Amino acid sequence: MRPTSAAWPWCSPACAISVIDGPVLNFATLGLTPALVRALADMGLHVPTPIQAEAIPAILKSADVWATAPTGSGKTLAFALPLLQHLLASPRQTNFRRPVRTLVLVPTRELAVQVGDVLARLAYKLPQSLKVNTVFGGVSVNPQMMALRGGADIVVATPGRLLDLIDQNALRLADVQHLVLDEADRLLDLGFADELHRVLALLPAQRQTLLFSATFAPEVEALAANLLRDPVRITVEAFEGHKPDITQRAIAVDEKSRTALLRHLITENGWKQVLVFVATRYACEHVANKLYKAGIFATPFHGEMSQGARQEVLREFKAGRWDVVVTTDLASRGIDIARLPVVVNYDLPRSATDYTHRIGRTGRAGAHGDALSFVTAAALAHWRLIQKRESLELALEQIPGFEPTEAPPPPSPGHGGIKGQRPSKKDKLRAAAAQDGS
Repeated sequence: MRPTSAAWPWCSPACAISVIDGPVLNFATLGLTPALVRALADMGLHVPTPIQAEAIPAILKSADVWATAPTGSGKTLAFALPLLQHLLASPRQTNFRRPVRTLVLVPTRELAVQVGDVLARLAYKLPQSLKVNTVFGGVSVNPQMMALRGGADIVVATPGRLLDLIDQNALRLADVQHLVLDEADRLLDLGFADELHRVLALLPAQRQTLLFSATFAPEVEALAANLLRDPVRITVEAFEGHKPDITQRAIAVDEKSRTALLRHLITENGWKQVLVFVATRYACEHVANKLYKAGIFATPFHGEMSQGARQEVLREFKAGRWDVVVTTDLASRGIDIARLPVVVNYDLPRSATDYTHRIGRTGRAGAHGDALSFVTAAALAHWRLIQKRESLELALEQIPGFEPTEAPPPPSPGHGGIKGQRPSKKDKLRAAAAQDGS
């Protein structure tokens, strides 16, 4: 399969179309019904991206699928289209209550809304009535319970709210035929482990399971494998020449000078849309408040805000009401802000995986993006670890007037130490052997 570039209004260049020694693939050649092809055409979509070209035929054959593809590559349509076709091909048996036949689990409220909107837009255009319900926490459960009266064909949910609704007998999972874990690596990590296990215990053993994500950390690979039966493994890489156009920079700065440097960069460059990642909710509020007092329209965005407040921030940010949104890793996945020009890692992410997702908020749909990381002396070893795992070679820049003066802290004794400087097991064995021989 030889990829070439193509126009795709809501994907990065990583989702270039595929050519197989001849004519360009289209959605009809993948086995989709005319009704779905027409629905896509009405949305201005005619050509599948690589992840769609590979995943749609496999899902139509009812295979389990484990798919990894870059951020912005069209993963939602890759599972939404064939699952809608499965539902069209097997009408429900009763007209009184719709059993939940397709369940899509996502880690965040924002992603739930985004995926639910895509499915609902497609379902609305189909000849057979299919009901899509989206449920998530942070808002009153009562309207969601009312919306589920009469059931739903497809439910898009965050795990916690799904379990709340199950506990209140608002829905059942005994009829689920298709399970999707979107951003599967997040759902499989420790933060969602208990809730996910509870949900899985309520599902039929015989079902189709689909895992989609931009990354899969080694620690979740075994968990993912246990969920699937002879899966079709699909990996779509951003090939050379069609990788997202993101200029990555690393800037050395003292910890106490980061806010002043951020303010300087925003005003010096005239940035009007900046997504700033920090480590904690407190830092969200603190940094946003400092910027706002300095005359920059900045606002926080974090998980302890109500869902209504979060949706309002995103709506206003997309409309240009805010120049800066300061956020936690809550916004690192599933949020699509068209042509977002700049991402700043005020605090470094915890892992290389989180780094990939954060910078993936910019450089989308073929636009150029800038991703800056502030590197303090205390975080230098961790930055080197991220660079190693991401195969990055970025020189540490210094901005005039903000040259760092702090020195890296010494490693802590015992089991502590700076991440990236802790002794490995081999180092400890060598040290023990040297001590025994002395």
